[in-house]
Amino acid sequence: MNNSDGSFSDRFGYRASDAKITIREDAPEVVREAITMLGFAFDIGPNGMRDLICEVLLKRPDPGNWSAGNVEHEVHFLMAGAPWYKVYDVVERLYQELGRNDYDGERQRQFSVRLNAVFRELGVGWQLENGKLVVRGSEPYNLAIQDAVATMREAGTPTASNEIHEAIRDISRRPQADVTGAIQHAMAALECVAREVDGSKDTLGKIINRLTLPPPLDRALHTLWGFASEQGRHIQEGRVPRFEEAELVVTVASAVSVYLLRQRASSTS
Repeated sequence: MNNSDGSFSDRFGYRASDAKITIREDAPEVVREAITMLGFAFDIGPNGMRDLICEVLLKRPDPGNWSAGNVEHEVHFLMAGAPWYKVYDVVERLYQELGRNDYDGERQRQFSVRLNAVFRELGVGWQLENGKLVVRGSEPYNLAIQDAVATMREAGTPTASNEIHEAIRDISRRPQADVTGAIQHAMAALECVAREVDGSKDTLGKIINRLTLPPPLDRALHTLWGFASEQGRHIQEGRVPRFEEAELVVTVASAVSVYLLRQRASSTS
């Protein structure tokens, strides 16, 4: 792909506003076509695209198709009929393919940037990070988990950081998010941070009263702990947490973890 000078919109900083996230466990035609055309834009020709998609779908390429036009038609046909989650598997496979002979990673970086921009414009609740699609949530969610990962790394709390990564992985699972797992790991991360700050091995429920949280944040944290215990640990029959509830727990747990670690850092500096 020859784009050394950038497009008009890139040069002048024009882009569409982010659409409201309406697409998550789905891949409408507009998304499938955007992914296909992006593959072509990065010089993966019809044959390369067909081989890649057939590899993901475990299908044999049509031996009767050999001309570029017919093969391209087959590519669109395969993408149109693929299960929604396999469409996103194709995205990750495209990223891998672009890494061949991409010694500085620039092609993969450009692909990620363009794909994520398209997903934001179309309201797709996924984003490509280091070759893996993860959930793109609300703006508070995105900011909270980014802050949490960076702050935990700086604070030297690898266990908590790992729990946040596991929460992100669970909530990003395809074809169905592991919402209970996301809740469990997010609260485990918060519990790790609370223990670090409190200097004890008690459960979070016992530690909350000893944390210097301004009211009513302390009461809100008790409520969150109770909700997470019920929905993440003691699941009731017929009551599965919704994705939005898991997103909220991950967001709040990440934000409170950041608050506690920054508070500790400021008190010891």
